[in-house]
Amino acid sequence: MNRTDRLYALREELRRAGSAGRTAERLAEVFGVSARTIKRDVSTLQHGGFPVWARPGPGGGYVVDKAATLPPVNFTAAEVAGLAAAVAAHRGQPFDGYARAALVKALSVMDTPARERATVTNDRVWIDHTEPASDARSRRAVERALHEQRVLVVNYRDRHNRQTERRIDPVALARTAGQWYLVGYCRSREAIRWFRLDRMMAARLTTEPSASIAVDDIGTPPATAQAIAAF
Repeated sequence: MNRTDRLYALREELRRAGSAGRTAERLAEVFGVSARTIKRDVSTLQHGGFPVWARPGPGGGYVVDKAATLPPVNFTAAEVAGLAAAVAAHRGQPFDGYARAALVKALSVMDTPARERATVTNDRVWIDHTEPASDARSRRAVERALHEQRVLVVNYRDRHNRQTERRIDPVALARTAGQWYLVGYCRSREAIRWFRLDRMMAARLTTEPSASIAVDDIGTPPATAQAIAAF
């Protein structure tokens, strides 16, 4: 996730921790960054007015003012277990980081008994991760390109193992036949192309806004395909 999303997720994680707090080392482990980065992020939150402070001594850590914690909301344990299962099944795939951040937010506003019941249910749901994850750095660049509608530069390896650099106007992410694709307008080929994420050797986000291309322009999806909003 980018820094803005991490700051938001960090704030929710600290709220969820309540009076127990969280050490910089524990937070670094949760968000996959260094403890130094966490300390900088906490400083940013403090300067923004978020009431978090460092508690000194053994067992200390960052603690949030009780007034800043959120009240429980009406998530059931089964609903959160369903979210957790979906997030776990999606590990290493597009928008994985955002999904995990959303789950943290849901957990942070549940009452303790419901959260404990969700944990018990989660322990009874197993997922065998046999599908290799795409490169995390490239995946984040693809996510941001699609979300922010910016041109993406990709070092791409085709099915014949030939490598080329492509400038892409992103249109959609699609999963079909067990693969994730970025669908977009390839400026090199001057046509809509489907790029497999696992064939992206590197991806770099530019500052250039991408062309506005309607999803309908990429063709008709299979009859079994649905947008994720269609539930």
